[in-house]
Amino acid sequence: MMQPPTNQRGFRQAQGPSPLAIRTKKNQLDTNTYTRMAMAQVWRKEWWYALIPLAIGLAPALIWHSWWWVLLALVLVLLFVLLRSAQVTGVTQMEQSKPLFERLSYEIDQRQILLRRNEREGMNLSWDMIGRAVREPDAFVLYLKQGEAPADLAGWRRWIATTFDVPVFLHLPIRIFNSPNDIKLFDSMLRRKNLLPVAPVASSAPAA
Repeated sequence: MMQPPTNQRGFRQAQGPSPLAIRTKKNQLDTNTYTRMAMAQVWRKEWWYALIPLAIGLAPALIWHSWWWVLLALVLVLLFVLLRSAQVTGVTQMEQSKPLFERLSYEIDQRQILLRRNEREGMNLSWDMIGRAVREPDAFVLYLKQGEAPADLAGWRRWIATTFDVPVFLHLPIRIFNSPNDIKLFDSMLRRKNLLPVAPVASSAPAA
């Protein structure tokens, strides 16, 4: 499952940011907002996995024709959806994920993203922990890379652990930035780090 790295699960005396760091106002990611966004991403990517229990439930109907097999197939799909959804909502209850739902400010420079609880406590995330970013109309969303599956997992258990990960992300609303210039700087920083596509260069050729 995607989660903060094991050495980053708590707040501690944080490494100081650069004097040129982008500093934001405080913000708290609501658990309902996280659940809505994570669910949308999971089911947009994985909806077709629900076809597997559907096919398993309907397979016997090719030999023994009965509406009971259709009912079985629907029950299997429902169980899969409920279990996968419970995995996503469970992130909000996990101890190691709780820092993501606290009221935090951010200090961002070329080396790191500092999640600051107060003047003394913070949690450092280096840029190599960020897998990708999305620019939404009202926010930046930074997705953490998927954690490594335990070494003792093998076969189908390892496949499940790596396939059915849960997205964990930082949600930075535009409103927490202190100026339009900070927004532009952060956007440019994400593009330089290849987390957002490079903005197209406007043509300066005169019109014919």
